Amino acid sequence: MSATKLTAQVKAGGCASKLSPTILDQVLPRLPRVADPNLLVGFDTADDAGVYRLTPELAMVQTVDFFTPMVDDPFTFGAIAAANALSDIYAMGGKPLTALSILAWPAGNELDDLEAILKGGASKIHEAGAVVVGGHSVNDPEIKFGYAVTGVIHPDRIKTNCAARPGDVLVLTKKIGTGIISTAIKRGIASDAHIDGAIRSMLTLNRSAAEAMMDLEVHSVTDVTGFGLLGHAREMAMGSGVTLEIDSARVQFLEGAGEYARAGAIPGGLNNNRDFVSSCVESASPVDDLLYDPQTSGGLLISLPEADAAAYMRKYPAAYVIGRALERGTKPLRVI
Repeated sequence: MSATKLTAQVKAGGCASKLSPTILDQVLPRLPRVADPNLLVGFDTADDAGVYRLTPELAMVQTVDFFTPMVDDPFTFGAIAAANALSDIYAMGGKPLTALSILAWPAGNELDDLEAILKGGASKIHEAGAVVVGGHSVNDPEIKFGYAVTGVIHPDRIKTNCAARPGDVLVLTKKIGTGIISTAIKRGIASDAHIDGAIRSMLTLNRSAAEAMMDLEVHSVTDVTGFGLLGHAREMAMGSGVTLEIDSARVQFLEGAGEYARAGAIPGGLNNNRDFVSSCVESASPVDDLLYDPQTSGGLLISLPEADAAAYMRKYPAAYVIGRALERGTKPLRVI
């Protein structure tokens, strides 16, 4: 393990978070559209990855993700960055094949740390059955790392975030709270046990979770990352024309996440998510901040019929029910 604390090199304010959907909603509609019948999933639905048909039986899935360090160990940071980037491919039901690294590195920084980051990322890419084929780097005073990943899928088997149906059950495959625990790490208040638990979660590929749903009737899928559980649930609800009801008592949190939230270890991304999503939420009581917590390498949120949900949880025991899809009500989200 390197003696360098990677998180100490992150600018004040914590890990870089995704741009607010408000900003993207203003800019993306201004971009020119190119009509192409082979573009099966673009950026119109805020889905997890793009999908382009190559043949009647083969489509290409593409995504990109990178961010600043959320843990101190360089190898672990690289591996988490890779797992996070791969997640978008799995959320679409695809199989990752290749990855291109994206690196911002301060000139003069420890090369041993850089080597460890690249090795950590490559180890997770290889665990997914994919290969690193190259990448691009720039000189930057703040470390950033991630991957552009390409995968494949049959055009008839694409999973999107905009096809949930009333009556569906909502299943989540990981506990949440990585954003708050990462902030607690930066503040030096996180215990080793809680850090280890968050790291195990972030290092867990969504590969098995995605494979477990392949033979079931799954209507909609998204991975829970920077916009938090409610942010990504909002995207699914808006795209599907339904209301998603989240039972907050059933959502599972990583050990320590609640404690650190009460201690004030609130990442900036959580506040951004709350500011954007809260107007879309119907709730009789204040909503737990953890439901807005930005996740790194979070789990899959899956909408599927009740019988298939039971079958899914038998195949993937880490998954658990957190709510259901309803006919569209006054707001796209309801928290009970």
